Amino acid sequence: MKKVLKNVSFVFLLLKMCFVLGQEPVTQKRIVIDVGHGGKDSGAIGLNGIKENDVVLGIAKEICILNKMIFKGRYDIYLTRYDDRFIPLSDRSRLAKSLNACMFVSLHCNASTNNSRGMEVYTLNSFSEDSEPNIKKSIALGTEILGEAKLHLKIEDRGMKFANFQVLRETIGHCPAILVELGFLTNSDESAYFLETSNVKATALAILLGMDNYLKIQL
Repeated sequence: MKKVLKNVSFVFLLLKMCFVLGQEPVTQKRIVIDVGHGGKDSGAIGLNGIKENDVVLGIAKEICILNKMIFKGRYDIYLTRYDDRFIPLSDRSRLAKSLNACMFVSLHCNASTNNSRGMEVYTLNSFSEDSEPNIKKSIALGTEILGEAKLHLKIEDRGMKFANFQVLRETIGHCPAILVELGFLTNSDESAYFLETSNVKATALAILLGMDNYLKIQL
């Protein structure tokens, strides 16, 4: 049987979150969402022509909208780009440092030569005295996001992984930093999934709830 991602009962979940979570005052935290690729760098291109840079920008913008809708702007969220332009990698990390962000979440989509599927989250693979505390926090953050995605989207959980990506390497000394591979645009089901506006909203909601879960644990 063809396996497809499940769209959250989005309207009902959203209404519930607005009622329950919107009533809880929490000290505002500053979050940087790194919107991968952009401009001359489209990133992965899906089977249906869908582009990674467009998918991640749509999801990042929805995270900002849902933060205002659900949490009444509880979190101070900045994007590394708000339109289709290329931002150098060092500038993305520099933004997180200059804003004194409490977390850095880089959004991407995956590609593969086979029929791979699912979401995976990366943090830095190199431990040092300065980076170790934030790597541990990054694992906790990534685990929360994966948990929400698996619960609400029914997406395959490919787990936490480790890599020496530049944006992670240059940010981890300042704050928890992760890179989220949202799904495989080379998988017919997952590329089609991200074409639907309701699925973009559902994915954004899962990420936002994962970040919120993590920040509650840190309080």
